[in-house]
Amino acid sequence: MTPRRVRDIEYQLLPGSQRKTTDIVIERNGQIVVRPPVGYTPEQVDSLVESKRLWIYRNLAEWKDLNATAVAREWVNGETFLYLGGAYRLSLVSGQDESLKLKDGRFCLSRDLIEQGGTQAARTAFEQFYADKGQQRFADRVAYFAPKVGVEISSIRVKDMGYRWASCGRNGALNFHWKCMMAPPKIIDYFVVHELCHFHHRNHTDAFWNEVDKVLPDWRERKEWLRKRGASLDI
Repeated sequence: MTPRRVRDIEYQLLPGSQRKTTDIVIERNGQIVVRPPVGYTPEQVDSLVESKRLWIYRNLAEWKDLNATAVAREWVNGETFLYLGGAYRLSLVSGQDESLKLKDGRFCLSRDLIEQGGTQAARTAFEQFYADKGQQRFADRVAYFAPKVGVEISSIRVKDMGYRWASCGRNGALNFHWKCMMAPPKIIDYFVVHELCHFHHRNHTDAFWNEVDKVLPDWRERKEWLRKRGASLDI
């Protein structure tokens, strides 16, 4: 990606695609990413971004509103944490043999862990919980959907991916963010199908979305849920 600036708009310029139209996206981190058709000069892209200024401002403002709901943690009894779309309250418990476990409808976090390691240790325990649970969940859902999409997968990893929900490698590898496990099962399936279809199309052209549509006809609803609620999937 190449950083560019048009007046007060900073954006990342991607290599050209075979599409006839320019794709402008506001990423999860608020970054503006632009992918023009093949053959466009950087100056032509600048002009196009300039012509879309009002659209960009409007969508950036919406992004800021959506991200105003971002989670702020205090790590105290009664706080709510998401898992597979359900909300579970936090209980700090003493003498627990595990750092964190989901028991009787509550997330039970070792009081000793947080007293000795602080909030970073608590955060790490949750990340590990989601990653461990996600490994099996994604393996199951990929095994279910991969034949429907017509692809074969070589490996699956659940880890921290920064501002990306998931990614796919050319060697059949899939990566998912541990935060995905906070979403409802329908959204997890959307993550899976989305990445599987990228093995057919490495972009977001109409052809790509047609592949998604074959497996998840209601993908638009799932995508919209993620757009509106994605910022709340955090610890």
